[in-house]
Amino acid sequence: MNPLDPLDAAMMTAEAVSNPMHVGAVLILSPPAGAGPDYVDELHRATLAGNDSIDPRLRRYPHRGVDTGGLWVWRHADSVDVSRHCQRRTVIGDGFWRLIGELDALRLDWSRPMWMSYLIDGLDGGRFAFYIKVHHTVTDGVAGFQMITDALSSDPDRRSMPPFYADCRPQAAPPAPGGLVSRLIAPLRSLTGAAASGVGLVGRVATGEIATVLDTLVGHTTVLPLGAPYTRFNGRLGPERAVAAGSWAKDRIQAVRRVAGVTGNEVLTAMAAGVVRRWLCDRGELPKRPLVAACPITVRDPDHDTPNDRHGNRFGLWMCPLGTDLDDPLARLDAIHRSMSEGKHWVAKRGAAASLLTNAGSIAATAIGPLLPFTPKIRTGYNLPISHVRGPATEMYWNGARIEAMYPVSTVYDGHALNITTCSYADRIGFGYAAGREVVPDIETFIPMTEECLAELERALGAG
Repeated sequence: MNPLDPLDAAMMTAEAVSNPMHVGAVLILSPPAGAGPDYVDELHRATLAGNDSIDPRLRRYPHRGVDTGGLWVWRHADSVDVSRHCQRRTVIGDGFWRLIGELDALRLDWSRPMWMSYLIDGLDGGRFAFYIKVHHTVTDGVAGFQMITDALSSDPDRRSMPPFYADCRPQAAPPAPGGLVSRLIAPLRSLTGAAASGVGLVGRVATGEIATVLDTLVGHTTVLPLGAPYTRFNGRLGPERAVAAGSWAKDRIQAVRRVAGVTGNEVLTAMAAGVVRRWLCDRGELPKRPLVAACPITVRDPDHDTPNDRHGNRFGLWMCPLGTDLDDPLARLDAIHRSMSEGKHWVAKRGAAASLLTNAGSIAATAIGPLLPFTPKIRTGYNLPISHVRGPATEMYWNGARIEAMYPVSTVYDGHALNITTCSYADRIGFGYAAGREVVPDIETFIPMTEECLAELERALGAG
């Protein structure tokens, strides 16, 4: 038997009693010049007729039963019926993102490899789209994006390209860094290896907890466990999903970054904070205390400090106050900048595993609290995850069709009814918003609000 590691097994068990645990991506494409009216149908037929070798990650699926003694194990599918995994949809009018929400709400079938791809036409201007989702036990968000990118090309004249599910990985490629959920749990995955240095880890956790309390007392940006106000984003989810996305010129983000003296990711986080603040204000639900986001941080791990060690990059976790209690957008940006700077220093000093353990109380309060009856709706560990994914730096094509945009569709579940993930692609930055539909019924309003929040920063800094 090939057992799932404990965290993957925990995700499968959690999905059985809670929400789907898949990650997804949307690609918007424009057909090449000279493409006929049957172009998308021809692409779909070619995808189903292909005999490409399927990526091994997309051949396996988890199984638990009497034959495994109740343990979760991986099974390998000798053959994969591609027609069941690659489906066709047509959207009418402006219903594209509603369709994506409906498809995202569908659970993946546990009895076969856990991934789906939808080829969707009917978009404005003859454009079409792929929506691809993969279970998080199979691959994380960033690795999933890399899987898709490996199937693309920067050559607009290239044809007969394999579909994303083909095994396009370069030989001896190092593992890709984790996506949002993986970043939240990746340090915990490393604990087995860290056991040998457990004394140091415990010391860093202990000093981290003490530092958390002391920093809070002296006015720093550290968030204590249960330090986030309870909002509608922190309850239980219903079965429906809502998705919206849009993209903005990278030059605009960089102009704000340069004038403000902050990082690009901090600008994106400030934009997201502004959107959530406006939306809650419009409903009279903005808490007096600032909302808190769980933000992954990439650092060198002190347990792997060899400069060329490919395992040295580790993803820590930081609870970042979003400054939603502040009217001034520059004050919010400054609060986020100070908090994330402190977080990078904290995680770099104490290590990624210690950062996750120190935040274990906040994670548990957010994820488990909604599942318990009679839980007081006063405080929570954090309100939402915000993460940033790096996509291809140049324009990409698939069989001559230009990729116009790439958007992440990240995981939401009980306690995390809103997820905000950004993705860079060529000269654009895409924002992907995913939520429970009953929690955010008008998620499409987040897109114009995102523009308003960026324009607000530009005006305040004179960076427009």
